[in-house]
Amino acid sequence: MANPSILILAGDGIGPEVMAEVKKIIGWFGARRGLTFDVSEDLVGGSAYDAHGVPLTDETMARAQAVDAVLLGAVGGPKYDKLDFSVKPERGLLRLRKEMDLFSNLRPAQCFDALADFSSLKRDVVAGLDIMIVRELTSGVYFGEPRGIFDDNEGGRVGINTQRYTTEEIRRVARSAFELARRRGNKVCSMEKANVMESGILWREEVQWVHDNEYPDVELSHMYADAGAMQLVRWPKQFDVIVTDNLFGDLLSDCAAMLTGSLGMLPSASLGAPMANGRPKALYEPVHGSAPDIAGQGKANPIACILSFAMALRYSFDLGDEATRVEQAVEKVLADGLRTADLMGPEGGKPVSTSAMGDAILAALDASL
Repeated sequence: MANPSILILAGDGIGPEVMAEVKKIIGWFGARRGLTFDVSEDLVGGSAYDAHGVPLTDETMARAQAVDAVLLGAVGGPKYDKLDFSVKPERGLLRLRKEMDLFSNLRPAQCFDALADFSSLKRDVVAGLDIMIVRELTSGVYFGEPRGIFDDNEGGRVGINTQRYTTEEIRRVARSAFELARRRGNKVCSMEKANVMESGILWREEVQWVHDNEYPDVELSHMYADAGAMQLVRWPKQFDVIVTDNLFGDLLSDCAAMLTGSLGMLPSASLGAPMANGRPKALYEPVHGSAPDIAGQGKANPIACILSFAMALRYSFDLGDEATRVEQAVEKVLADGLRTADLMGPEGGKPVSTSAMGDAILAALDASL
């Protein structure tokens, strides 16, 4: 059988630095676990614009469609702020999501015990936190038509965005959430605004239909999204899997991210329909941005990117035990007090560079054998 294939798109800013540490981990699996991946690399975002005049070439898009998983670092930076909207670095990422039809965005919010004091919430509220937010990624208000800024014929302008969902768009992301819940705590909370939005009414009804007809064994609850935001900062451990639409998912996942104390710790996965080999179309990326202010200085935290690769092991390659191995190596390094710049707090710790953090995780992986 052919080796699983991975396309690495390191991108801009700190993307290449954190991705270099992921490549070490991939190499470790080949050398120490006999798990060899066919890895190729290409450009996305600002780096692609510099080389080709577009944030993603057609050739790169075709490569992304052909591989088993895409690993992306970060895109963007102030250098590109004045570019036309159509060629801004972020358009490359949006094209990947849209053309690969990556409709299910998985955003875990896990608080490692060693970092519980980094959260703005009390330790007992966040210690041991492990929730998953499933955000619908290819529809809703960010893509609905009509949209745009128009003259209102009264001397002013009007901005229009359309919140639009279909039955199948809701059902497929709901299925994704229920499947995840079966592998976790078997509990899903669906969030919308059915009290004021017709699209919210449809969302609630369709999620309930999927539950009743396909996943009656999974516990399902419904919550208005604004109440959900309040509950996330009140007692987040009441949740297991949260499923929500594109707009609310954007907001709620960032809220949940800060419960853990550092964006540098948080991975994500964007999944689509199964390919011919049964694996889903998939793109994995850290939640943090390109952080151009620290690029090239060895200060970036590679853990979110490494944990994104762990998600690829679990969701693209069905290697859950190996994903857990990576996650436990990260947990051990943090428990030993190693800290990149973003993790240095009042309790101190041993400051390490980007590459030193990657090397420490490799050492922890060796110790796990």
